[in-house]
Amino acid sequence: MRLIYKAKCVLTFAFCAFVLLFIAYFTPTSVRYLEGFIPMSRCPQAPAEKLKLGNSIDASLDLWSRGDVQTCTDWGAPVIWDGMFDPDHYDQEHRMNHSSVSLTVFAVGRYLDAYLKAFLLSAERHFMVVLPVTYYVFTDVPERVPDIHLGSRRSLKVVRVQRHSRWQDISMMRMRAIADAIESQIRHHSQYVFCFDVDQVFVGRFGSEALGDSVALLHAYYYHRPQSLYTYDRNPRSRAYMETGDFYYHAAVFGGSWRTVKNMTETCYQAIMEDKENQVEALWHDESHLNKYLWLHKPSKVLSPEYCWDKNIGYRGDIHVVRLLWSEKKYDSLRVTELL
Repeated sequence: MRLIYKAKCVLTFAFCAFVLLFIAYFTPTSVRYLEGFIPMSRCPQAPAEKLKLGNSIDASLDLWSRGDVQTCTDWGAPVIWDGMFDPDHYDQEHRMNHSSVSLTVFAVGRYLDAYLKAFLLSAERHFMVVLPVTYYVFTDVPERVPDIHLGSRRSLKVVRVQRHSRWQDISMMRMRAIADAIESQIRHHSQYVFCFDVDQVFVGRFGSEALGDSVALLHAYYYHRPQSLYTYDRNPRSRAYMETGDFYYHAAVFGGSWRTVKNMTETCYQAIMEDKENQVEALWHDESHLNKYLWLHKPSKVLSPEYCWDKNIGYRGDIHVVRLLWSEKKYDSLRVTELL
């Protein structure tokens, strides 16, 4: 009996050790690698069939050049991947159309010192380099905005914003600040607006192929996952509540025409304020509200995770190029200081 008991103990220990080693080995990096083998849906269009797009530039997209990924949505919007477009054609068409872009970025508190200079320098090298661009830097410390040498037809404007006590409030209140800037300034000189988080750096072309009336970004951590794992807000008391959706979008990058972005940010801000009145806060703050908006108002263009990638995900065969890269996150130090 004693031998049987010892044998059971040894087997139990061996099993537990195996489980622990399995978890240590496969989580999280290896799990993310394995997620890459989960196939994406495919474009529902028939082969050689063109998307019914009002924009003649997007009609040139080759949906069938990438058989390994989803290149269009169920509602007929393109999903932009490397190999689908001719960058020179896009740039030429947008120059002929006199397209212009405003880029908004928030750099509040220590986020400015940690990230802003690298973000702006990299944008000068890679963001819409053939088009007129106006940078709008929203910050509580305008005097600390770095002096960056800008190219021709590029300018920078600084907008002072209030510093909130919680980083969650800073994140959510940007929706109101963007809408106000569009109404007072941006709409008078830019056709398009792109909104970015500051803790990122451009490493490749982020060009005119990304422009559209309403532009959303596939979240790099979710584009291969089943919808059941999307982290939508599941609280029925929140205006961001979703039972289902199309994709999981990343709030680090979104854009479109100034009219659409103004409506998008105003709608999200109103929903955020209604939640505040009801003492509710969405799971992922402004990102949860943005996902709700984009589910109800389908984007006209979706950007692949090439346009905002995290190297910690590891290798993915469908990511041929990286255009925007997450910077090293320093949340423990940066977000704590917002409370001081």
